[in-house]
Amino acid sequence: MAVERAGDEGLERGRTTSVSASVLDAVARALQLDDTERNHLFALANPTQRRPHDRATQRARPGLLRALENIADVPALLLGHRLDVLAANHLARAFYRDFEGLPAGERNMARYMFLDAAARDLYVDWPETARENVGMLHLYASHHPRDPRLAQLIGELSAGDRDFRRWWAEHDVYQPKHGSKRYHHPLVGDLTLGFEAFTPVGDSDQTLGLYTVEPGSPSESALRMLGNWTAADTHVQPEEAAEHGH
Repeated sequence: MAVERAGDEGLERGRTTSVSASVLDAVARALQLDDTERNHLFALANPTQRRPHDRATQRARPGLLRALENIADVPALLLGHRLDVLAANHLARAFYRDFEGLPAGERNMARYMFLDAAARDLYVDWPETARENVGMLHLYASHHPRDPRLAQLIGELSAGDRDFRRWWAEHDVYQPKHGSKRYHHPLVGDLTLGFEAFTPVGDSDQTLGLYTVEPGSPSESALRMLGNWTAADTHVQPEEAAEHGH
């Protein structure tokens, strides 16, 4: 809503330094904010309570890497803060692209979404999903306002795509939970996949995205075909995946 965006913009520019929780609760109720927007408002309004930026390299735990590779029938991704791709299973690499084959600084879902023309062809409803990516970056920015790598990424995306520039200026936030999306894959055609998003315990800045498919559907057949065609692909190695964070 417009009032919410205007309030977020003022807070992000530092016009508010500290606001009591009761006042913020009242604002959240008046604006009818959902849980994601409410948490975003609290993070913006109380900069002294924001977590200091963790400069350590994000790493995918060996157990999470094994879990990803044990998921064989649907794509699965592990995303870090800034939407860095920390790890992907075989079908995710075949479905999206081989992120492991990119230089470390380019293994990022937002870069793929806005700077790779293949993403616009893959997502049938590309504008909706692209805006969700922008909202996820805004949500992260409210908790890590002084992250230089985030600033670099935002600058690169703003310079490279006018849609990103317009949506970034709207200050909307988004946290993935569950839903479904339509795709048109260049190898296997049209698919509809569900998704479930989880935060691994102990790694609050990571998101595990698991996809789902309706049993017996054409989408299930298409994924099986894609998996068979790309079965020679190698598994993620823990040592390699550990370097994906930056």
